[in-house]
Amino acid sequence: MQATLIHADDNVAVALEALKKDTSVTVGGRTITLPEDIRVGHKFAVKDLPLGNGVIKYGEVIGRLTAHVKKGQWVHLHNVKMMDMPVEYAYNFDNKTVLPGTSDMTFMGYERKDGKAGIRNYIAIIPTVYCCNGPGAKLAAMLALKYPENEHFDGFQILSHGSGCSQSGADLAMTSRVLANLSKNANFGGVLFLSLGCEINDFNQMMPFIGEYDPARTRFLTLQDVENEYDAGMKLCDELYAVVSKDRRKPLNISALDIGYNCGGSDGFSGITANRLVGMFTDRMTTLGGTTNLTEVPEMFGAEHILMNRAKDSAVFDKTVKMIQDFKAYFKKYGQDDATGNSVPGNYEGGLSTQADKSLGCIQKGGRSMVMDVVPHGGRITEKGFNIVAGPGADLPGITGQVAAGSVLMLFTTGRGTPAGFVGPLFRISSNNALYAKKPHWNDFNAGRLLSGEDPQALADELFAKIMETCEGKYRTLNEINGFYQMGIFKDGVIG
Repeated sequence: MQATLIHADDNVAVALEALKKDTSVTVGGRTITLPEDIRVGHKFAVKDLPLGNGVIKYGEVIGRLTAHVKKGQWVHLHNVKMMDMPVEYAYNFDNKTVLPGTSDMTFMGYERKDGKAGIRNYIAIIPTVYCCNGPGAKLAAMLALKYPENEHFDGFQILSHGSGCSQSGADLAMTSRVLANLSKNANFGGVLFLSLGCEINDFNQMMPFIGEYDPARTRFLTLQDVENEYDAGMKLCDELYAVVSKDRRKPLNISALDIGYNCGGSDGFSGITANRLVGMFTDRMTTLGGTTNLTEVPEMFGAEHILMNRAKDSAVFDKTVKMIQDFKAYFKKYGQDDATGNSVPGNYEGGLSTQADKSLGCIQKGGRSMVMDVVPHGGRITEKGFNIVAGPGADLPGITGQVAAGSVLMLFTTGRGTPAGFVGPLFRISSNNALYAKKPHWNDFNAGRLLSGEDPQALADELFAKIMETCEGKYRTLNEINGFYQMGIFKDGVIG
């Protein structure tokens, strides 16, 4: 197959391989002779389209034509533009929405007091301010020599970041809330907080956000209060390790599992391969009683109405509308056109033309599952099922927010490729065969096999099994093997 029509109503097709001028392509029951070259992953018109006509992909309008386009012509940045987003929305519940269920399915995980399930058993070292990053990293390295990873212990994670001082107001509160809720992630069997002692985000600031904590599994150290921070830190981590090293996996219901989705370097195949398979995973998790979440609000622009109409009730619909409007206001506050979102050169090179084009592919990760709640950035997920976590399109703060919300595994889809790791295990899924063949040391699963004609349900079953192996510790993701971890905190404020 040389090209595909994603939806019966589409007026553009996607090239599954590089197509040369004068090639005859059969798609959607039409045979089209191409008047120009079409790059792999890019779109071409399946019929003559007049100036101003809507370009339809996924059965939705992704933009308006700025020129007349003849059948077979390339449709991209030179002749299509994103339309304005709606000002108001109406709630029209989608009756085909997949509803949350329950099941007896179990997996082997680490049970935590709050009912959540960890899939790894780390001790986290969390600086309250960037001044503690260096000592924290050195302490983690020292501890790794003393307490190497084993079957029941996954090592020490230093959560270095660039925040914690010269902040104020909501920006400071965001830093405190994200760090506090990261410490509650079920992958962390123990936590050592490091404060310098003179920063704005000190323990007096942090404690209201941390709230209740397990004193057996949490320690606090202020570096300016001790003569040797390494001796003091080692002693506190000795105490934590004595507790955490006794943790063992046990059968837990899948309802205790929380998995997040993100993407980076999307291409024209992301929405029809990798994100499609993740969407099938979402619907399966929803019916089994598990919890999943999606973020990247700018990558909902142009597709937000679809998610809104899967909201479980009018209250969640209203939350979704507010989330979208708040991000539009955030863009406008800094003089940016909210409809441009966060598309980057690699997205355009890969075949995506407008933000709606990217967004309609992005939200495929949510399948057809009911939206149970909208969680503010830095907040915690409380509803089982499919949730939206408010966050930017930028991967680093977005994923950090999802881990703070409770995600113990991130599924990360990509068409262009990236070696980046984030907080904890990240399972990377390539959207095309060429990327997987070129970078097998970056990608954990190849969804591009759909382009070779493999059965979607069989691939979805294989993906589900591989993710369960990951959750049970039988498979280590490549970011874990490579030791690639990083985090970043979403900022919106002045630096004093």
